[in-house]
Amino acid sequence: MDDLIGLVEVWAVDKGLDSADSFKQFAKVAEEFGEIAAALARSDKEELRDAIGDTVVTLIILAKQQGMDLEECLQTAYDVIKGRTGKTVDGLFIKDGDRHGC
Repeated sequence: MDDLIGLVEVWAVDKGLDSADSFKQFAKVAEEFGEIAAALARSDKEELRDAIGDTVVTLIILAKQQGMDLEECLQTAYDVIKGRTGKTVDGLFIKDGDRHGC
């Protein structure tokens, strides 16, 4: 995985995306995120695989633009959720104390 992330980062530098506008990059993240929803709605596994991959690529680039890396961001998120308690309701995890939960 580290090799792939590194290849994406090099690609982003080669394309000048590492220093581009992060808000525009976020718009690209949102676009790819929408493609995930479309693929799920159509039950299209191949499109889903591509859309998830494209979303990860856009997130790697966004992190790089902000002087971060994907692993660091993922570690931060995991550190927050690793001790989280709650329950899964209809396939959705509802953390304890979430007012929207059941």
